[in-house]
Amino acid sequence: MEFRKNDLVTLEIEDCGIDGEGIGKADGFTVFVKDAVIGDTVTAKIIKAKKNYGYGRLMEVLKPSPYRVEPKCEFARQCGGCQLQALSYDQQLVFKTNKVKGHLERIGGFTDIPMEPIIGMDELFHYRNKAQFPVGRNKEGKIVTGFYAGRTHNIIENRDCALGVAENKEVLDRVIAHMEKYEIEPYNEATGKGLVRHVLIRYGYFTKEVMVCLILNGNKIPKEEQLVKSLCEIPGMTSITINVNKKHSNVILGEEIRLLWGQEYITDRIGDISYQISPLSFYQVNPMQTQKLYAKALEYADLHGQETVWDLYCGIGTISLFLAQKAKFVRGVEIVPAAIENAKENAKLNGLENTEFFVGKAEEVLPREYKKNGVYADVIVVDPPRKGCDETLLETMIEMNPERIVYVSCDSATLARDLKYLCERGYELRKVCPVDQFGMTVHVETVVLLSQQKPDDTIEIDLDLDELDATSAELKATYQEIKDYVLKEFGLKVSNLYISQIKRKCGIEVGENYNLPKTENPKVPQCPKEKEEAIKAALKYFAMI
Repeated sequence: MEFRKNDLVTLEIEDCGIDGEGIGKADGFTVFVKDAVIGDTVTAKIIKAKKNYGYGRLMEVLKPSPYRVEPKCEFARQCGGCQLQALSYDQQLVFKTNKVKGHLERIGGFTDIPMEPIIGMDELFHYRNKAQFPVGRNKEGKIVTGFYAGRTHNIIENRDCALGVAENKEVLDRVIAHMEKYEIEPYNEATGKGLVRHVLIRYGYFTKEVMVCLILNGNKIPKEEQLVKSLCEIPGMTSITINVNKKHSNVILGEEIRLLWGQEYITDRIGDISYQISPLSFYQVNPMQTQKLYAKALEYADLHGQETVWDLYCGIGTISLFLAQKAKFVRGVEIVPAAIENAKENAKLNGLENTEFFVGKAEEVLPREYKKNGVYADVIVVDPPRKGCDETLLETMIEMNPERIVYVSCDSATLARDLKYLCERGYELRKVCPVDQFGMTVHVETVVLLSQQKPDDTIEIDLDLDELDATSAELKATYQEIKDYVLKEFGLKVSNLYISQIKRKCGIEVGENYNLPKTENPKVPQCPKEKEEAIKAALKYFAMI
């Protein structure tokens, strides 16, 4: 049977797509239905039809699934931000686990995945410490704020989001009241005119500090003093700022920040580490789960105080400082200059002196520091944006050959792609742990541990020590013994690659394929002079030269 747009179909929802939509079949024709839950029997209207599949709008739930629950928010279907509010929480966790596992299998090609149980949330609502509310006018001309409906810029009016903190509503009520009283126009995307674009609110989950940042299509808002006075009546108010964004685009934040009242940041904590957070800072939106996420990353890093760690895409140093509590030294990289300044201030705030931060793209900074300055890593922690890691960065990570790589991901599809690359070049997938940072939504964080592959097989041999040339055996030190000597005597860490380079320079035979790069036309880093002298000293000590 051929189905067309506007046809009504009855479906039993048998599966769930990666965006939380229900999946059912009508005479072999697959239909994806937003807001339908696995186990539902529904009536859906076809809104888009392809040859073998289509998309439907949920019209009626004929028989509800045992997993269906009543959404807490009355705007859940309209808003679209909480795609899973109608699904029981235990099944949300099943969905997210299967999403991660499915991507690792289909995209990464992994089997027998070492999955740990997903880390779920204790508080399912009011967990978000940040919200950005667009401001506009509705069809009746009333000033409204809320959230954009899915795939549109139509504002669904809602000042009290079920995922946000209670302070959001009080801030929005006062801002809108001020706009109405002094006839201040909201921004109009179509015309590029109007003043108030967004209201950004941050909340210190542990400190109870409140930040309000008004994003304006201009430099100031009329009657600023009166607005500040009103907002300061809210308990915990700490920072009130203006962000100037005059660009005719859908980018929310501009680059210029002007302080109206208080300080330019609020402070919050994750575990024992305090962080200063500005309007432009990237900071995880679910502090309770972030503590669990970072604890898992720290567990996988397995630090004992002697390790040098690189933290890539470090933001304001959130993971870096967590790691610095256990590592010998941590270097962080982030492209946003303001974030790096925050990271440095946060290191001082917590009295952590074993850190260094670099401004720039991770795929540019890490190769430069490695190849030009000979820096190394025992552990690399990477927490990229949704697009995942640049291949140049992955190549450098392979060349640096850290013992462990801890990958923190907010997109399991790009995670699977990057893991495949790393595991095809000498690393082994050891542990995978999903963490639910975003209850009621389809998003899930994942922490992964990779380690250098070790030979699986050993060969037992009988050796007659009396027949062995003890002199030559005793004086041929292993790579590990050379590393240990250089570290002890010179305080330097050297790689197998550097040792093999210097051995060749000194005329010592090295296996034909030993420690050669695995890619064609590689850019092989050369051993720095300081480390070359240290390795030569070790070779002399062991009487190998």
